[in-house]
Amino acid sequence: MDLERESLGLGARPALILVDMIEGFTNPDCPLGCDCPEVVAANACLLQAFRAAGLPVFFTTVVFHGPEQARVFRQRVPALNVLEPGSRWVQVDTRLAPQAGETLVEKQWASAFHGTDLDALLRAGDVDSLVVTGLTTSGCVRATVVDGLQHDYRVVVPREAVGDRNADAHQANLFDMHAKYADVWPLEAVLAAVSAAGGQG
Repeated sequence: MDLERESLGLGARPALILVDMIEGFTNPDCPLGCDCPEVVAANACLLQAFRAAGLPVFFTTVVFHGPEQARVFRQRVPALNVLEPGSRWVQVDTRLAPQAGETLVEKQWASAFHGTDLDALLRAGDVDSLVVTGLTTSGCVRATVVDGLQHDYRVVVPREAVGDRNADAHQANLFDMHAKYADVWPLEAVLAAVSAAGGQG
């Protein structure tokens, strides 16, 4: 039986968090990557909307600076070891290049919150809700969504702006996130809500 839940939507000042839209995940030449031009395109639409509304934008990347960082995680998934400082794989996809004033958060774990200053940055910017996008739905996106809720933010996930290497995992995690942790909406509904939030400023 599915749980009863309320649709909370976005608050007055949402932030966009693009989770790991980096070359290592969007380029199929990388062992971690997949070919997902439709996810990149959806993120580009959201970037345009948030910028037009004057709302905050955050990117995340994964960078390992030494063998002691996320040691067990990297033993579990050895392909992560390509995410080294200076590597092309840790750079944000050029189709989604950050602009001046947009923050890039380095992380070593799945969640954009774990071991980072993301929550402090969001609080400093008076953010009250999150639009979480990126790669992968079953991994870093889900972890960030759950932690966003656990930090008391409303969270919305645009269905078209997240992706996964495994289609079944993608669908199952969208279902599970919508059941408990976030509103999973069509991209057009998120764009409309962002425009409305920007118009309140």
